[in-house]
Amino acid sequence: MNSAIDDYLAKLKAALAGADPATIQDALSDAEEHLTTALEQALETEPGLAAETALGKIVETYGAPAEVAAAYKEMENMTPNALAIPGPRIVKPRERRFFGVLGDIRTYASLLYMLLSLATGIFYFTWAITGLSLSAGLIVLIVGLPFVAAFLLSARGIALIEGRIIEGVLGERMPRRSAFFRKDLGWWGGFKALIGDRTTWSAILYMILQLPLGIIYFTIMITLIALSLSLIAMPILHYLFNIPFVQLEHHSYYLPGWTMPIVVMGGFFLAIVTLHVARGLGRLHARYAKKLLVKGD
Repeated sequence: MNSAIDDYLAKLKAALAGADPATIQDALSDAEEHLTTALEQALETEPGLAAETALGKIVETYGAPAEVAAAYKEMENMTPNALAIPGPRIVKPRERRFFGVLGDIRTYASLLYMLLSLATGIFYFTWAITGLSLSAGLIVLIVGLPFVAAFLLSARGIALIEGRIIEGVLGERMPRRSAFFRKDLGWWGGFKALIGDRTTWSAILYMILQLPLGIIYFTIMITLIALSLSLIAMPILHYLFNIPFVQLEHHSYYLPGWTMPIVVMGGFFLAIVTLHVARGLGRLHARYAKKLLVKGD
């Protein structure tokens, strides 16, 4: 029974070659769950029915691997990416691309993600390290294996939620459902499958690395935002609050009045650069997250 389903999944994966890895993962998980559940119900309804015969009827209803693959590819083409700008991509002049970041909603979403990454990084890191520590300490006890299984499942659940956040905020296609584990494997078989799945451990690695990355993202964004805002507000700081441009021990340095327009323009320029940095970091992080959170070959 399992070999027949595995053969179907292998053909489906081959038919989906070239599609987005997240799409392949969702399609394989959907197919495995549907075929397994339908086959179990068919065998319970007709105990004397051969598994191969029952599976053949189920496949006729569900669709051949090539048909299912074509349906998923068509569905992906019809479903726009999150925060995507509709219409064909137009190559704009360099200066318009530079200032165009001001009207790109995904840029502000990336900036928000960078600012919140420190908080999520602290939570992910704490959860992963605490779970690993308790799992190592409890593994010798009776409650050890259930605790380890619960922790690993929670890590996969967090990875799924993080993937949905990344797709919604950063616009990168991520898995939209968790992996399916067959019931016929039993508790021990399911536990071994959970332990042996690469994405389980890559999800934990992602959670641990999110803290240092969150610190880096947050520091870069806060520094650039603070610097750009201080330059923009320099005339007010200078003439209204008497705050110097540089303070060194007992010496204060103020800028001459004629430099204020240049300083303010420099602040606006740095603000736009900050948005470009946020968008670039968002794209890099989305690709990195996809490598760790999406099941590969």
